[in-house]
Amino acid sequence: MQLRENIYRIIEPRNANKYSRAYDFVMLIAIAIGILPLMFRHQIKLFWYFDLISGICFIVDYLLRWVTADMDSRRNKWAAFAIYPFTPMAIIDLLSILPVFNLLSPTFKVVRVSRLLKILRIFKVIRYFEPLEIIMSVVRKQSKILCTVLSLAIFYIFITALIMFNAEEDINPETGKYLFDSFFDAFYWAACTLTTVGYGDLYPISQTGRVISIISALVGIAIIALPSGIITAGYMDELKNRKEKTAKKNGTT
Repeated sequence: MQLRENIYRIIEPRNANKYSRAYDFVMLIAIAIGILPLMFRHQIKLFWYFDLISGICFIVDYLLRWVTADMDSRRNKWAAFAIYPFTPMAIIDLLSILPVFNLLSPTFKVVRVSRLLKILRIFKVIRYFEPLEIIMSVVRKQSKILCTVLSLAIFYIFITALIMFNAEEDINPETGKYLFDSFFDAFYWAACTLTTVGYGDLYPISQTGRVISIISALVGIAIIALPSGIITAGYMDELKNRKEKTAKKNGTT
């Protein structure tokens, strides 16, 4: 029991001791060398070793988290062990491990999509990189508000696209078709305008369309700013709460 508790204190990022920080650093390096081969079209022998080393690290990490699954669970011991493989992060961990079997034996045809599965390894950074872990915690806590803002944005995109689709009736001289030939074109334009991306491949040329575009851009700035403010405020609150918990914990030990 003592051994498992010590392992849990090391692998759990919230336990900010030197061993836990060292473990997080090793895992971040394993993730980095695991996704490095994805940045190149041609693979070299060194990448094979990178894949093998990172894969071994992921397997060890997966097993350690499985044997300590009951440490941070409200369920009973055996239920925690049984449910852990089906939790979101455990599934990501398992899928990121599968390419190792293809690496050791190419006959594992079920993991022929190993290159795509390796991309999942980037999501493991959330667990070991504290700023990202804090942001994900904020997103979970503010999920209702963020979903409301998302719904508002989608509704506004739909309304703007509908207005533009019916207001912009000019013909594109290059194609001989309407500038917004389908509602999807108008929806795509509205999404780009709302997010202030502005690719420039679709744009209105009539005076009415331009006025609608101006209004959409101005309102879009306000809508896009909402989630940024929510996440920023939540991030600062979460950081403050964690500092207070750490100070209280250090004061009691």
